[in-house]
Amino acid sequence: MRAAASLLVILLAACSGSARPSGDPGIGSGGDGEPPSSGRLGGDDGSATPKPSGDNQAGCSEAAKLVYVVSDTFELYSFAPDKLAFTEIGTLRCPSGGATPNSMAIDRAGTAWVNFSDGSLFEVSTADASCQATKFQPGQHGFGRFGMAFAANAAGSQDETLYVVGIEADNVGRGLAKIDLATMKLSPIGDFSGGLEGTGAELTGTGDGKLYGFFTTTPNATLARIDKATGATSGDRNLAGVSTGNAWAFSFWGGDFWFYTSSNGTPSRVTRQKASSDDSLATAKADVGGFRIVGAGVSTCAPTSPPR
Repeated sequence: MRAAASLLVILLAACSGSARPSGDPGIGSGGDGEPPSSGRLGGDDGSATPKPSGDNQAGCSEAAKLVYVVSDTFELYSFAPDKLAFTEIGTLRCPSGGATPNSMAIDRAGTAWVNFSDGSLFEVSTADASCQATKFQPGQHGFGRFGMAFAANAAGSQDETLYVVGIEADNVGRGLAKIDLATMKLSPIGDFSGGLEGTGAELTGTGDGKLYGFFTTTPNATLARIDKATGATSGDRNLAGVSTGNAWAFSFWGGDFWFYTSSNGTPSRVTRQKASSDDSLATAKADVGGFRIVGAGVSTCAPTSPPR
């Protein structure tokens, strides 16, 4: 899920029914074929606490369960949200011709997919930050820079899809699309709905098949659920005091949303929205350690409920 160095997000890139798994905040109408909900963050019964369920972690390595972020100076870090700890992995040395990292998504194998400012897409190892080019052609259907995230195709499925949101100058959005990694073809899905139509966003997905957007609205950013089949948004939530600034990303981990934002060249701040409990929104880390996050990604292996 991505953060744009030219503005902000997340995942992670980063940025987004019926009985819900723990960690699903129940934003808006269910989407993806689910019936409408109350539109508030919480369970269908009106409680603030989502209903429990297991995580989609079969066959996942411990590394694939972490969040990963990339800085505007090409450094790749892992992030353990339960410890609020960032660990530097290495420096990306992609043959980008001067383009800079823009957004990032992580697949279930733990591979990072990084979009650069010229629209190119690279594969990056989360073990050592080594990089290789892909055959993805920038500019397909007018998509250049984009926010991005993987989401499971269904709750409990180990199959996943890479979703992207095209972002133009001044954070105008081109709506939702998906990329087939076998063919490297981009297929548009549809624009967002209501007040989020035409808005840029960073994405994050979950192992229980949900997709969310961190939208570049002003003065406060907006969090919303995205229907993967149509692009329609629901349950828009104004994130009071959170601005995407000029570098942003977000991710979903442990039942909660994590927003990484920076303005005017300052180090990124981490804000946590506790969707797993009381929906409160508060600063989790005022300074990530002197760097600015422009992309964040989390795989569908990440826990969808709080660690015990």
